[in-house]
Amino acid sequence: MNRVTATGLMLPALLLTFMSLAVPLVVLFVISLRPGYPITVDAFGAASYAEALLDPYYLRILGRTVLMALAITAVALFFAMPIAHFLARTSSRFKSILLLAIILPLFVGNAVRAIGWMVLLGERGVVNTLALELGSASPFALMYTWKAVLLGAAAVNLPYLVLTLQSVLEQINPSVEEASGSLGATPTQTWLLVTLPLMAPGLLAACSLSFILAMNAYATPVLLGGPRFRMMGPAIAEEIIVQSDWSVGAALAFVLIVVTMALSVLLTRVVARSLVKS
Repeated sequence: MNRVTATGLMLPALLLTFMSLAVPLVVLFVISLRPGYPITVDAFGAASYAEALLDPYYLRILGRTVLMALAITAVALFFAMPIAHFLARTSSRFKSILLLAIILPLFVGNAVRAIGWMVLLGERGVVNTLALELGSASPFALMYTWKAVLLGAAAVNLPYLVLTLQSVLEQINPSVEEASGSLGATPTQTWLLVTLPLMAPGLLAACSLSFILAMNAYATPVLLGGPRFRMMGPAIAEEIIVQSDWSVGAALAFVLIVVTMALSVLLTRVVARSLVKS
């Protein structure tokens, strides 16, 4: 296949990507430079960006979002790693059923899954009902807290991490780990010194994916965090839908995009360096 033919085959996909992603971003950027849009439109300027970057309210929300994204990634990775390792190494005839159990939640919207967590964590939910039956003096305050958002968002990201890590682990020959053990390495040493460096590219991709999804989460923070625990996604929606300040909302969206990209690159480099040193 020559270069012209390959370019021709890629052109429809490139045009579709441009129309669905690039054009809306350009429009959003123009709106962010028009203070007061759509109610009043002043001259072009960066007043909305100044408000988004200097207002302590938005800075607190941004900092909370970054910390939550890191925590969500860590929790999801903690549970995803052993599940992915088991699925990659098992020869059980039930492996396909286990994989289906991991994939099925992806067919359910984030809002529906968040509602499921509300049933579990609500004041009269399953967890508090069991706690009261077991002798607890009062129900636990779980809903509309960072803990509920952490659990719900980590559960949303878990299938992505499991599938990514499993595919990487399956590419690693088990005989390499067996050779490490035959040379006297403990299972922990084999995991840290052999398996982990070999799966580094997939681990970095999984962490980056989870971090990006957590930074841009909307349904889970809205339903499980409520008005008392605000993250960037709901804050942007509130500026546009409730406050009708499209310019500040668009500026916040671009701040979120830039911060997410910068921190994703930084996170990738930090994890990569730590794996090389280990």
